[in-house]
Order: sequence, then structure tokens, then C-alpha cells
Amino acid sequence: MTTPDLEPTPIGLQCASDDDNRRVAPRRRVLKAGTIEFADTAIPCTVRSLSTTGAAIEVNTPLWFPDRFVLAVDGERHACRIVWRREKRLGLAFD
Repeated sequence: MTTPDLEPTPIGLQCASDDDNRRVAPRRRVLKAGTIEFADTAIPCTVRSLSTTGAAIEVNTPLWFPDRFVLAVDGERHACRIVWRREKRLGLAFD
């Protein structure tokens, strides 16, 4: 059986797991409270992994929020964009 030629997915679009080593900066696993901030809204989230270039978060609410927002965690605020989604988990790249 032959397999079709597959083109690599650009790094920014990969659905990578927390254990994936293809990242620009390695992420460390954490369990921290965070906040998704946009307009006059703040939605709580849980930060599951964190690096200098991005994060993976988990949301417990089915509410809509934009693809770009500010992630507040540990007194720091990071402008970010969503690069992948899996159920309640989101992968973020910091702008």
C-alpha cells in the first residue's frame, strides 16, 4: 500500500500536543489561573503550559471569544492569537 505525499503543515498551524518538541521555545507544564481579556470582558481560564512564545490554556465556558485577545497570568499580560483548538483546550502564540 502506498501513502500519498504529504506536505508539512506550517508551524503556526500545527495541532501540536503539550509534549511536542517542534516549538520555537520549549513550554513548561504549569497549572495556573489566567484570564482571557477583550473589550470589557474577562473570562477565567486555566493555563496548562507556558513558554516565552505561547501557551496552552483550558476554558470551562462555552462562551464565544475572539481569535485574538490578551492572556493575563501571574501579573503579566500577553497579546496573543489562537493557533489551534481541541475541545476546551486552546494553543496560543504570543504576538
